[in-house]
Amino acid sequence: MKKVIINENQRGFLFKNGRFVRLLGAGKYIVYGDKQIEVVSLAEPLSSERCSLDTLCADKEIAGQISIVEVADQQIALHYVNGKFFSMLVRGKYAFWAVCDRHEYKLVDISTPEVGEDVPEYIFAKLPPSVYHRVDVAQYQKVCLYFNQKLAHILEPGTYYFWKNNIRIETRVVDTRLTQLNITGQEMMTQDKVAVRINFVCNYRVTDCVKIVTEIDNYVEQMHVAAQLALREYIGRYKLDDILVAKEEMAQYVLGRLKAKEKELFVEIRDAGVKDIILPGEIRAIMNTVLVAEKRAQANVITRREEVASTRSLLNTAKLMEENATLYKLKELEYVEKICENVGSINLNGNGDVLSQLVGLLGSAKAVG
Repeated sequence: MKKVIINENQRGFLFKNGRFVRLLGAGKYIVYGDKQIEVVSLAEPLSSERCSLDTLCADKEIAGQISIVEVADQQIALHYVNGKFFSMLVRGKYAFWAVCDRHEYKLVDISTPEVGEDVPEYIFAKLPPSVYHRVDVAQYQKVCLYFNQKLAHILEPGTYYFWKNNIRIETRVVDTRLTQLNITGQEMMTQDKVAVRINFVCNYRVTDCVKIVTEIDNYVEQMHVAAQLALREYIGRYKLDDILVAKEEMAQYVLGRLKAKEKELFVEIRDAGVKDIILPGEIRAIMNTVLVAEKRAQANVITRREEVASTRSLLNTAKLMEENATLYKLKELEYVEKICENVGSINLNGNGDVLSQLVGLLGSAKAVG
């Protein structure tokens, strides 16, 4: 004999000789002989270790206290308890006690990747990642979405969800921003057989995000090759000196060649330019020598020009002083002032006043001059 207590939040299944007999409610029971009681919680799905779910559901008393849902192949069920999302159910038959709680189910078809509008987006944060794909598209992007290698949609900026099933989902991201393409370190031969390296840059924007991924294999590489060929063609036509003074012309030539390919590359070329022209070491040394010589020659010319201007100024000053005695006297006083600034002391004797002696000194200086 065995005593079994079933609480209010529990139910019991009575078995006799391993066969289900009936449902037991809350209370105290005495079990003896070939009978057994299995106690289950009302908070758990309906199930038993001793019999199948179908056997339990076939009992009229149990059927009046449970909520049943069957989920078919390529379906999931969104399970709500008392109006709140509780769990996701996959293929199979489920039964839940409806004694204390209200159970509701939303069957969702996942045979196609498309998510219906009746599935709220917040649900995906509560679902396991194994049942859906998430695609995030930034503000500056467009995404080509493929189902089984066939283009299905062009996704604008936003967040999208797709069901995982036997259909393969692929995405290709296209950046719609103004993008920079750098062609660096391309060694090319000029007409006079000098090997130079060119660093070139151009800015472009994608104009057709569908065709650029469906009709072109690696459009960036094709733009790179087109710019290289245009540069080689231009460099091979001119000598080094002509190239160094015509960087803007070179950039416009390459830009024109690239813009001619805009339609077939599905891009818009906005601008282009030469960043650097890198010369071989020996050529740089020669050009530096030439530059130093040119600067020295320019310095010599400036020096000679200043000397001539200074001499001419002195000559003009001398003519003015010869014609004007007062100006001569002022110039004389100016020089006496400069001399006095460098003289530590002046000794005067005691005969006569100081002013007369200074006038005498100035008179003597004039006579000597």
